[in-house]
Amino acid sequence: MYGYVTRANIDRYLNVLYSTDLTSHERQTVTRLLLGEFDKLRHDPAQLEVCRKASRERVNHARRLRESYALGTTEREASDRLLVDVESLQSLLDAFIMACTGSRGI
Repeated sequence: MYGYVTRANIDRYLNVLYSTDLTSHERQTVTRLLLGEFDKLRHDPAQLEVCRKASRERVNHARRLRESYALGTTEREASDRLLVDVESLQSLLDAFIMACTGSRGI
């Protein structure tokens, strides 16, 4: 049950972070909360990998969405900014997960 709640929180925080209407302070706060949830899964590499894959799917979705908009439109500009945020978040999550699993030789 604990893992289910943690994964649900991770999914919720990712949804919030992938919205475009967050201030920088709000984005930092939610990112801290997200990393706290990932830290709860530190001792379960399989769950960490499931969460990482789900996050990568969101990155791929953001890329596909961006490509669906015509160049020069406001939608494309917004999706460009969102993609940068999503890719940055994915890099942070990958580094965090690597640190969690790499320290034990997994």
